[in-house]
Amino acid sequence: MFLLVAEFTHFSFYLLSFQAEGTFIHGIAEQLEHHPWHGFHFWDLIQPFFMFIVGVAMPLSYATRTIKGESHQQILHHTIRRSLLLLFMGWGLYCIPDGKITFYFQNVLAQLSVTILIAFLIMRKPVLTQILVSLGLLAFTEFLYRTCSVEGYNQPFVAGHNFGSWVDMLISGKLSDGNWVNFNAIPTAAHTIWGVLAGKLLMSDKKAKMKLRILILAGITGLIIGYGLDPVTPIIKRIATTSFIFFSGGWTFLALALTYWLIDIRKYQKGILFFTVVGMNSLAIYLFASIGGADLIDKMVTPFAWALFSWSGEVAQGMAMSLIALLILWYICYWMFKNKIFIKI
Repeated sequence: MFLLVAEFTHFSFYLLSFQAEGTFIHGIAEQLEHHPWHGFHFWDLIQPFFMFIVGVAMPLSYATRTIKGESHQQILHHTIRRSLLLLFMGWGLYCIPDGKITFYFQNVLAQLSVTILIAFLIMRKPVLTQILVSLGLLAFTEFLYRTCSVEGYNQPFVAGHNFGSWVDMLISGKLSDGNWVNFNAIPTAAHTIWGVLAGKLLMSDKKAKMKLRILILAGITGLIIGYGLDPVTPIIKRIATTSFIFFSGGWTFLALALTYWLIDIRKYQKGILFFTVVGMNSLAIYLFASIGGADLIDKMVTPFAWALFSWSGEVAQGMAMSLIALLILWYICYWMFKNKIFIKI
């Protein structure tokens, strides 16, 4: 979430402008942008991380509500309401730029509205059943992309000519900028389902080292399958191909394993408050930055950044402005955290 907020301050744009193509810094900056099509950058992992960690939190939240005396039916109703709110907020973000009603599922909130509900409906099923459902969603996606025979949309892994693009044309009559597709909400449900399984693992009575081994094994397995499928089904985040889901899913398990080992096993907790304050109000800061809060802060900061860093050049001034804006956004989260203000749905 901290990185998603950083995106709204245009930091990567200025960093890309800082060095010529081929330099080390330019290469780092490229990792903060989505890959144009076949391949991956670090930035392509941010959304899978978020959807996965939401799944990790679900069994913890379910257990807490159960302890408070809520029935499964009550929790189901809460989950449905939450999914609908996420969907409407996701749609609302698409309406802001041009004032028109749109029904897209490309952003993280709209996709989560689908993936959370799917993951919840099978959350009490056996582990094997949940794994099979997640694999079934991926097989279903693969089948649809490879068998779509509509003229102009029968090239499964070509931008704008695939099954996902055909669905978008049916829904809205146009393709999105960047060739993102609405159908991504179905295969990416695997990330949230796998997150639920990881959350249940962390809650289990297994020894910490065994939990760590399972997380690492799941991560390595995902990477092997993802990379192995790439020659047949290319890794493409923009249409959430099967190989991408496995590949990114592998990294989510490994990232969780790393943080679990570092924070829970080694008890190294220095500096985690910096990220905790953002995570505790992730929805609030994401919406604030998305609806223009980051741009407003940019406008307030720009005159001071330009004056203070006039000696450093336009690109360095822009980077300074972005960093200051990001710090202010972080401080808003910190202030809310210190005052115990948490926005939840």
